[in-house]
Order: sequence, then C-alpha cells, then structure tokens
Amino acid sequence: MNEPQFFVTPGYGDTLHAQLHYSQAVRVGDRVEISGQGGWDEDFTFPASLEDEIVRAFDNVERTLATAGAGWQDVIGVDSYHIPDSPDFIGELPTRVMVEQMRKRMGERAPIWTQIGVPALGAPGMRVEIRVTAVVGHQD
Repeated sequence: MNEPQFFVTPGYGDTLHAQLHYSQAVRVGDRVEISGQGGWDEDFTFPASLEDEIVRAFDNVERTLATAGAGWQDVIGVDSYHIPDSPDFIGELPTRVMVEQMRKRMGERAPIWTQIGVPALGAPGMRVEIRVTAVVGHQD
C-alpha cells in the first residue's frame, strides 16, 4: 500500500474539499500527514477564548487522523502555527495550552514539535493551526 490515499474529514472537510480543492489527510503505507487543522466548528466559526480554540483544533486533528486510520497514539511530529501575542513571543497561554493538550492526548510520549509564529492564517479570526505527522502502529 504505497499509493497515496487521500481522506476528507466528514463535515467541514467536505466543505473545504469542495470550495478549496484540498484533502485533509494523506496516507502512504503506515505514514499519515494531515493538513493544518484550526479550531473551527462545522460553520467555520471560532470560539472567543484562545484556549477553547486550541482545544477544538486538537479535537479536529483527532477527527482528521481518524479518517486515515490513525490516532494521537501514532503522532510523531507536531507543527503549530500561532498568531503571536507580541512581535517576539508566541505567548504563554498558547504554549501552556498546547503542552497541556499534548500531555492529555499523548501521555508521556513526547513527539517532535515546532511552534511557529505567523502574521496571518487561512481564515478570518483564526489564531492557531495544527498539523501533525503520524506513523500508524509504531511502538515507542
């Protein structure tokens, strides 16, 4: 199974596929890559609270991984994109919530992580986007 298989997250993924012509995940063999997931709901609205937006983005990552037959237990790498609190620091709150969510969802296993500050993301009002790489069935 080395041919790429593309997946669309049911619900919001169907909308993004139709409007923007991209898939939410791709699997090649046991490797899964997902597109960046924001903290949107089915109507592409974002919570007022940044903490709630980050938690919802983690939920959307989980939904998207599941479409490709993966889960948080398979994640080996995380890239997170943030609208910074200031020009020289992403901020304590997003960093704290990211760490809390990674510990909650992955336990003691610590994937590689790159946290990136950006001036803008793909939707108005969006403050965080999370992209992960997973290897299905790997063992620590």
